[in-house]
Order: sequence, then C-alpha cells, then structure tokens
Amino acid sequence: MTKCGRAAAPAAGVLACVIGLPAAAPAQSDGYSPPRTSVGHPDLQGIWGNNSVTPLERPDALAGRATLTEEELARVEATANALFAQDAGDAAFGDQFFNVAITEADSFTSSDGGTGNYNQFWLVEREFNNRTSLIVDPPSGKLPPATLAGETADRLAREGRGRPAAWTVDRGLSERCITFGLPNLLAGYNSYYQIFQTADHVVIEQELIHTTRIIPLDGRPHVAGGIRQWHGDSRGRWEGDTLVVETRNFSPQSNFRGAREHLRLVERFTRVGPDEMRYEFTVDDATTWTAPWTARVPWTRTDEPMFEYACHEGNIGMEGILAGARAEEAAAGAQ
Repeated sequence: MTKCGRAAAPAAGVLACVIGLPAAAPAQSDGYSPPRTSVGHPDLQGIWGNNSVTPLERPDALAGRATLTEEELARVEATANALFAQDAGDAAFGDQFFNVAITEADSFTSSDGGTGNYNQFWLVEREFNNRTSLIVDPPSGKLPPATLAGETADRLAREGRGRPAAWTVDRGLSERCITFGLPNLLAGYNSYYQIFQTADHVVIEQELIHTTRIIPLDGRPHVAGGIRQWHGDSRGRWEGDTLVVETRNFSPQSNFRGAREHLRLVERFTRVGPDEMRYEFTVDDATTWTAPWTARVPWTRTDEPMFEYACHEGNIGMEGILAGARAEEAAAGAQ
C-alpha cells in the first residue's frame, strides 16, 4: 500500500515544543477577537494541523493528573528526542508517540507492524503540551464504559484482526481508502484540514483521503433518517464566535471506535489565537458507550500546502493483500 506522507523539515530541528495550559483552561489569549469575514462571522479559513502529542485517553500511570509538570514534560520530550530524532527504525503513530515517551523507554515496537515502510522522517514534527489526555469529559480522561453491545463489537473486531481477508470488505475502511472516520484522531499523519467559508456554508477538507464536508449554515433540517452516509449529514450554526456542527445519519458501515449508525457527533470550532484553533467534539452513542464523552484537540495554523494522499493508487495494495492471503491458504493446504 502506497501512501504519501508529510516529511518533517530537517532544518527545523528535532521536535517542536508548545507548552499548553491545563484542560480546564484551554489556551486562549484574554480578549482575543478573531478576524471576520465580509458577513461578520469569525474567519476560520486556512490550513490547520492536528499534530498534538497528547493521547486521546490518559495513561494509567497518570491517573488523576490532568497535566504534567514542566520537569515531567521535559523528560517526555527528551525521551522522544532520543527515540525518534535520528529517523532510525519504524515510526510511532498517533497516541503511541506519547505513550512510549512517558514510559522513558529506550526502544519500542511500531503500531505499523514493524514493516519498515515508514521511519520518523516521513511524519511531521509533533507539538508537545502538558495535557495528559484529549478527553476532558469524563474528568478521568478515559472513555466511559462500553455497553454490552459495544464490548461485543470490540471483541469481535479484535478476534478478526490478522485473519486472512476473503474479500475487500474484510479489510478496514482506511485500508480500502474509503475513510479514516469522523472525527479523525490520527495526529501527525497527514492530519491537516483546510477550511473555506461563504455566508451560508462552511467547507472542511481533510488531507487524509481528501474527505470534503460541505456544511450548510442556513438552518435547513437534517435529511430524512433513511438517508445514510459515510460521514453522516452535517448542519452548522454559530454560537457567538464558535462554529457548532451537528452530524447524524451515519452509515451502518461507517465506524468510529465501534460507533456506527447511532452516532451523534457535535463539533465546536473556536479560533482562540492568530494561529490557534480549539477543536472540541462530543460523541454520543448509547449503543456503544454508557455515556457521551468529549475531547478537546489543539489545532495550529500552517502555511504549508495540503498534500496529495495517494492511498493505494489503483488498488494495487489491496490486490496484493488478497493474492497473498490466497497464496498462504494454498501453502497451508499443501502441507
């Protein structure tokens, strides 16, 4: 599978460090007033990146701790420098970057499966802050307990991983280059978004697979419940300087951490500085979790362009996956 990665600029140093504030007090300049569009709405346009090192859930070792001390943060950064700054070995994706660094490990096994197709050079530099979880509700920084149905779905998914694929539908949606899901939480890996605005619409394009959402702001109702889409049906509104987007009508084939057609997603976009966006979302699916939960993600404005995300370029990768599975089955049968 061939994907186009975003390389860190070698001259930029090893890792950027942005010291954040505790989750209870999101980074914001007192009295900051965002620029306005011609119709008076806050101007959110531009390219924004989610490269935060903060994991979705708080590690068990940091239970009860919403933030790190400056000394702890410095140690985490030093460990990350030692592990990843030489661009040697496999890359650390998503939450693995923080979770490996917080243990002060001297080695790790990549969540990419040790294939050797990426080292850290191909990933953007991560931004450090002292928060210990993106989840701000529940206060534990952990996902709420799963329902029985959610636990069953998770168990079946774990049991299915690693099995040979009989056909394309046995592989994940991102592997099939359909979608990385909504919301996408894979920080540091083509994790950029471009926002466009008109008087009555907002368009959000995601770099991964170039998912593009066209969101009306004119008060129209959601489409009928029988119409289901990969990324649901979104409707937006302004609450003060915050853009609020509510999405429902997800497809039964969609998948956000086990949540499918019953998912209701509420996103909040607030520009809190010249180069800072606070992206907050609440997930509500009573069939998957016993309670709704909320995460807050810092986005940083960038002048870099959106890159092409080639994915597996004509399904060559998928053809190889299926052919390899059939070859392994034939070899096992011969034995």
